[in-house]
Amino acid sequence: MEKLFSDGLIETDLSGLKDTKLFNKDLAPTKIVQRNWGTYNIASLWIGMSVCITTYMLASGLIAGGMNWWQALMTITIGNVIVLIPMILNAHAGTKYGIPFPVLARAAFGTLGSNVPALLRAVVACGWFGIQTWIGGQALNSLMSVLIPQWAVWNLGSAAAFLIFWAMNVYFIVNGMESIRWLEALGAPFLLVVGIALLIWAYVQGGGWGPILSQPSKFQTVGEFWKFFIPALTGMVGYWATLSLNIPDFSRFAKSQKAQMLGQAIGLPPTMALYSFIGVAVTSATVVIFGEAIWDPVVLLSKFQNPIIVVISLLALMVATLTTNIAANVVSPANDFANLYPSKINFVRGGLMTAVLGIVIMPWKLLSDYSAYIFGWLVGYSGFLGPIAGILICDYFLIKKKKLIVLDLYRRNGEYEFTKGFNLKAIYALAAGVFVALIGLMVPSLRFLYDYAWFVGFAVSFVVYLLIMKKK
Repeated sequence: MEKLFSDGLIETDLSGLKDTKLFNKDLAPTKIVQRNWGTYNIASLWIGMSVCITTYMLASGLIAGGMNWWQALMTITIGNVIVLIPMILNAHAGTKYGIPFPVLARAAFGTLGSNVPALLRAVVACGWFGIQTWIGGQALNSLMSVLIPQWAVWNLGSAAAFLIFWAMNVYFIVNGMESIRWLEALGAPFLLVVGIALLIWAYVQGGGWGPILSQPSKFQTVGEFWKFFIPALTGMVGYWATLSLNIPDFSRFAKSQKAQMLGQAIGLPPTMALYSFIGVAVTSATVVIFGEAIWDPVVLLSKFQNPIIVVISLLALMVATLTTNIAANVVSPANDFANLYPSKINFVRGGLMTAVLGIVIMPWKLLSDYSAYIFGWLVGYSGFLGPIAGILICDYFLIKKKKLIVLDLYRRNGEYEFTKGFNLKAIYALAAGVFVALIGLMVPSLRFLYDYAWFVGFAVSFVVYLLIMKKK
């Protein structure tokens, strides 16, 4: 039974659902009373997720790669404006029907086929969980080295700190989101304070904005710049390509479409630009002060002489990283894994699976340098997520015309059964997009396709899916 509310929001009563294999309380559509997030709440969510170490490293990585400050800031801002479009579009179904990402994916891929995009998204989230955990672990390692000098010479200190910080994340996963709510309120402000403090330090030690922001670009020709800019822009889009898919996990709590659209527009691009500027300016200052671009803030803080400043800063980084990790990198994969076997896998079990895979992915290699982080990790996985975004948007807006039968999303043999639970046309379109986007890795002459991985994958899968779904 469905009820229509203002702004086109629909509430579906699933109390009479008999087939519970595709249903659990974590995947259930939200009720209207639960959709109470306004523009401020949505914007705050994005501010909290954007103000994190990986955002800082995103900007500083571009500086380390050869861009000057305005080129780096321009690249990041353009990338975030671009990714805002699929973000708002994919959020629409979450707000209208109150359904999370893996359930929305059932409309295009089938009740069982939705596990394909859900698992691809989940694996990437596990990688991000590992990356954030590694960063937090290195902050803990630096902190312990300051407090206990013997720790600094222990060969296993870095690994031990990583595992301790990993265990801290697991504690909050097991005890649920409520156990970390009070920390979430402190995380982003902590990181903002540290960022601003680093900015002031950079200004003073670097001799003002002149020397810092006058660092020239290392690219001698326009051709050299574009060769770096294109994959860098793809990396910037890829940075939020994950959330652009599972944004329904959050937008299903929005009180209106206006709230989710305005909230995201206010919270995402401006915050990314502001915090990225801090990363850009501070990294430019390290070139002036230390003679090299230090893109990792944990490494930079460890160079400070005052132990009190180092301890407070590293503690702030740890708290902020912990809260960001749980909010941005556990909620989505926990839901995605739950979609595999809803009656057996709940949020906690899905979260624990995320934590284990976060180690298996070996995040220390992904953060070995800025090139591995931006051009390997961000660009690489965007070749998988761009095609999924293309299919979801095409299906919801052009094929389904924004009309879904919510009850059938939670049961077999309904509207979204297709072929034994799989929409093979969506699988074919996904495969086509991924193939074209990533073929540049194997064929040097087609490298430009990989440099545009997210864009190419999105376009190919969108068009292929539209054509084969329209064909009778």
